[in-house]
Amino acid sequence: MKNTLGNLDLQACLSKLENAGRLTRIQSEVDPVHELAGLAQKLEGGQVVYFEKVKGNSYPVVTGMFWNRENLATLFDCDAEQLPFILSDAVSSWQENPIVPIVIDEAPVQEIVQTTPNLYALPVPTHALEDGGPYFSCSVVLAKDPDTGVRNASVHRCMVVGPDRLTMLMDVGRHLRDYYERAEAKGQPLEITISNGVDPSVYFASVSPGSAAPLDKDELGIACALRGGPLELSRSLTVGVEGIANAQFCIEGEILPYLRESEGKFGEVTGYYATKDDRWVVNIKAITHRKKPIFHTLIPGKEVFNSVGLTGEASIFRIVSRQVPGVKAVYLSHGGCGFYHAIVQMEPKYPGMAKNAIMSTFAAFPPLQIVTVVNPDVDIFNAEEIQWAMATRFKPDEDTVILPKCFSHELNPATDQGYSAKIGFDCTVPLPKSPIYDRVKMLDVNLDNYSIKS
Repeated sequence: MKNTLGNLDLQACLSKLENAGRLTRIQSEVDPVHELAGLAQKLEGGQVVYFEKVKGNSYPVVTGMFWNRENLATLFDCDAEQLPFILSDAVSSWQENPIVPIVIDEAPVQEIVQTTPNLYALPVPTHALEDGGPYFSCSVVLAKDPDTGVRNASVHRCMVVGPDRLTMLMDVGRHLRDYYERAEAKGQPLEITISNGVDPSVYFASVSPGSAAPLDKDELGIACALRGGPLELSRSLTVGVEGIANAQFCIEGEILPYLRESEGKFGEVTGYYATKDDRWVVNIKAITHRKKPIFHTLIPGKEVFNSVGLTGEASIFRIVSRQVPGVKAVYLSHGGCGFYHAIVQMEPKYPGMAKNAIMSTFAAFPPLQIVTVVNPDVDIFNAEEIQWAMATRFKPDEDTVILPKCFSHELNPATDQGYSAKIGFDCTVPLPKSPIYDRVKMLDVNLDNYSIKS
């Protein structure tokens, strides 16, 4: 497969980005409580941001790895428009010719071992002003199915509440929650590792939707495909679950049964605060890390819109294009938080096919609330173009699809704890196409051929 990440770890990724002019260094000292995130938000969407000096800590912090597609395209040596298809190809490659991770004993992430864990020694930021505390926001949680031993990789928010204690959220329908509930039913804790500072192949594998990686499959095979070879895992010291060998930090622990403690508030991807409630508790047994680690944090917003959007787009495109002919591209819009609004670009061959695409898209990605289908002459990354297609091609009484009482996404406040209606908009030209829908065109000129003074 072309455009693989290879063996790049976080340090190598940052070096490559800096050489390409896509990394900004903050040399002033910043407070990890609110100030770091506040500064990051001012720079959101641009270059990756590297905080060299974090108050009260000797480790630097990086953010912004995923908040624009050009950063990621630099790492994969491709154009930004190719990224969803690279991810889609990786999933197909993994499903057809799987590569499995390998476990090693001497891992970079285990250069330093803390058997008396102290989470407060890590530069874990507190992001939003009303957040309940410092949060791990983009670390990869590994666990094993308590019945089959199949490994799962996923990302969950985890709040630091003590030197050896976290509280965390496990969404309904996520594989980790399924693992935990079956372990809890047996009166057992669920052993996990939490790897911080992983390379993008591991992160993308961990946020792949269930339609790409079902419950009985190890998502880390997707990371192997994105890397073009086996991913290395570290053999843990205190639990039976591996960590990511090239991570910066690895936290070994267990989610305790029959125990819930306070977690939240947290400024979520929706732009609203997730409420404070009693949630799941993680007991930390050990922390390992590199000699000179870099802590990786994610500010909920564009980073989630892009990273989750790209994996979702890849999955939707693969599924819908197999069921409905004529699909060209899919975009999970930033205005839809990367989860809730899909723009599908297609050329319907027959009347009604756009509506079929709407229903197929909802089935392919359950968090969605809205699907808009447009023709290939509409730029799906341009909100103005989408509105233009809706204003000039959409007939509300004929082109609206409403699906009542569906499973959605519990983080979206527009739902009733993840239960809501969904709506689709067919904004394609009616078939057979009338000349009244021919777009106005101008002569394509090259500005470099003209003397222009501004």
